[in-house]
Amino acid sequence: MEIKHRFVDTNGIRMHVAEAGDGPLVVLCHGFPESWYSWRHQLEALAKAGFHAVAPDMRGYGQTDRPQAIDQYTLLHLVGDMVGLLDALGTPKAVIAGHDWGAPVAWHAALMRPDRIRGVIGLSVPFRPRGASRPTSVMPRSDDAIFYQLYFQEPGVAEAELERDTAETMRKLLVGVSGDAGQPGSTGGGPGMVPRQGGFLSTTPDPTKLPAWLTKDDVAFYAAEFKRTGLRGGLNWYRNIDRNWELLAPWADAKIHVPALYVAGDRDLVVRFPGMDRLLPALPKFVPNLRAPIMLPGCGHWTQQERPSEVNAAMIDFLKTLEA
Repeated sequence: MEIKHRFVDTNGIRMHVAEAGDGPLVVLCHGFPESWYSWRHQLEALAKAGFHAVAPDMRGYGQTDRPQAIDQYTLLHLVGDMVGLLDALGTPKAVIAGHDWGAPVAWHAALMRPDRIRGVIGLSVPFRPRGASRPTSVMPRSDDAIFYQLYFQEPGVAEAELERDTAETMRKLLVGVSGDAGQPGSTGGGPGMVPRQGGFLSTTPDPTKLPAWLTKDDVAFYAAEFKRTGLRGGLNWYRNIDRNWELLAPWADAKIHVPALYVAGDRDLVVRFPGMDRLLPALPKFVPNLRAPIMLPGCGHWTQQERPSEVNAAMIDFLKTLEA
């Protein structure tokens, strides 16, 4: 099944999409630092199962526009991009899936526009209801380390580190928080912590061998994209975390009522973040039509890349239940 590429206009930006198949639309939202390419295994599988799978380069990534202003990367912009994508594709409704940062986009698209979203799939990152406090104010920090999302706040700092050698950055990140890492996310003072004396990658070794799910060509694709574009666009998503909290006030305590699926790896550092031990069991309270969550043994953060066959099967099974 051939993957085709084109550009569409959505929400004031020009967006590159990869797509395959015909049938009911499934939109696939990638996370940080990725691209449409992270869904390469799902595009063909979904197409063969009778769906029209579309994986965009999200705002700030790849061949899609990268606005300069930081405040152009809020969740309202990102959800708006997806609604505009449905319009550009001439489709009134779709299922939306997201991994990592793409998951909050998918969850909030389902929350805000249930008239356009008929099902939602979240990989790695569960739906997190709006909290009572500004998010950065409650992120962990110590004398020796800060949470990585705090490290990403100052423009230029993370860019300088991560853009120095994009091939090394992608090797370290893709292997370092995968299920193949020794203890993913455990260095630097806890899951997701960055030493104050060092940097985001300072405690992550450069792997001498790639795991079976990742090839040199895969790393080269990501490295070339970020060498060309830089990482500012993706990092700007993090720089809107507090702004998102302000903008999402109208949806405080609102629930997601469309059918939903959550899939994660049991070695994903995200599921070990502070508060996840309470949030994950409470998900059905906030997402009443959530199917039984799927935890993949031995899988790390890059869910659909590390375990493509299991993720494909779970997605297709879920999608088929929506067809009736």
